[in-house]
Amino acid sequence: MSNLTAAPALSQRLKTETSSLHEHMHALMEQAQPFASRENYARFVAAQYVFQRDIDHLFADTQLQQAVSDLDSRGRMQASRDDLADLGSPLPACGEVATAQVQMPAALGWLYVSEGSTLGAAFLFKQAQEALGLTADFGARNLAAYPAGRAAAWRQFVASLDSEGIAPEQHQAVLDGARAAYRRFGQLLQQYFQLA
Repeated sequence: MSNLTAAPALSQRLKTETSSLHEHMHALMEQAQPFASRENYARFVAAQYVFQRDIDHLFADTQLQQAVSDLDSRGRMQASRDDLADLGSPLPACGEVATAQVQMPAALGWLYVSEGSTLGAAFLFKQAQEALGLTADFGARNLAAYPAGRAAAWRQFVASLDSEGIAPEQHQAVLDGARAAYRRFGQLLQQYFQLA
């Protein structure tokens, strides 16, 4: 009988090994106060749009399509674009796509950050409703749940992460992709809210 313990699942490693970046994101959001006004919220949606544009670029990666079977039902670039229109805000000048050179398996790490934010957006969606009067049909589409529901969509994504299709030797690249995605969204928040 072996006393070797099984390696942690990729989803668990991602949660554990990016927790400090996740906390930093929370701190930036608190600083930004996106629900203090519709003007502030529009800044958040602009940052979200640019980030989701980066994510959308990854969807053409056939290896990512194979790894995440329902990939075409994910992503929030169009929702963010529609929200900006609702708010009377122009699309931000985006410049180069940050994921232009990103491929699988790092692409999966970027998607992990996007999908995790979708799961965690229930609280933000409630704030958008209560503080700003926004809804899943006006202004807060980018925070709304997927049609399947937040929990079901997240469980399916975690199953993709932890499937045998993602080899252990690919895990580090996925983690590196997630770290890069967290840094990118943090930079966007700092840029759009002019945070220190």
